[in-house]
Amino acid sequence: MSAVKKNFLKFFSNFRKKLKYYKRHPLSMLLFLAVHFAALATVAVLITIVVYVLARGIPHISPELFAWEYTSDNLSMMPAIINTVTMVILSLLMAVPIGICSAIYLTEYAKRGSRLVKIVSVTTETLSGIPSIVYGIFGYLLFNQALGWGYSFLGGAITLAIMILPLIMRTTQEALKSVPLSFREASFGLGAGRLRTTFKIILPSAMSGILSGIILSIGRIVGETAALIYTAGTVTGIPKNVMGSGRTLAIHMYALFSEGLHIDEAYATGVVLLILVLGINALSSFIAKKLEKK
Repeated sequence: MSAVKKNFLKFFSNFRKKLKYYKRHPLSMLLFLAVHFAALATVAVLITIVVYVLARGIPHISPELFAWEYTSDNLSMMPAIINTVTMVILSLLMAVPIGICSAIYLTEYAKRGSRLVKIVSVTTETLSGIPSIVYGIFGYLLFNQALGWGYSFLGGAITLAIMILPLIMRTTQEALKSVPLSFREASFGLGAGRLRTTFKIILPSAMSGILSGIILSIGRIVGETAALIYTAGTVTGIPKNVMGSGRTLAIHMYALFSEGLHIDEAYATGVVLLILVLGINALSSFIAKKLEKK
């Protein structure tokens, strides 16, 4: 608590100093207050949502919700938890290598301002704005119908990989661009080639930014429902292989809410989903700090 109190007092002291400075500039004062109000409003909304979900869900968490197999009596979320982790791993295994390698080529190898770079940039921005349900319909028509896979984990993972690919590409590009040009010049001056410079100098320096994009991608995978309903399906069990159907935690919560009979269990599922996302983000941040120190 002492550290929190110390940080709060430091923030309040800095706020008062800036407030005195901006009083002499009315427009700057207005913008200063607007920015701080927006920040406080965002934090307040986040805290409200988290507290509300925890207050509604924690009292209804019971051992039956963590049974290994789902039944209509226990409404277990354990299969959905395992399916969520599996879906995250499969999607990242496909999207991360392609996204990072594409960003490396566009930033380090492609000619600056070339037509190819412009086309890929426009395409990436367009893919980022497409609603998830459109990805779901695309995945359903391609993987379920055209390829005959039916509702499968593999189809859902590929669909999600396509969804998060633009996000990983853009964040990786920005992370690579943020590395000072002097790093590249120093490496080239010591006789290192472009490939060695990229993987030994540039990538380690940009690793924290790259992992930030991966963390955002994990959050989108965990919270996705529309795309997976059309591709991976809503089966309550754990699939035996990647061609089987299964539901993630987000779909499990959506199903409980849509039925209207198990609202309390749905809120309990929301608590577990929230804890899972926070745990994955904390683990990713910890790994990013470790890599950054190295």
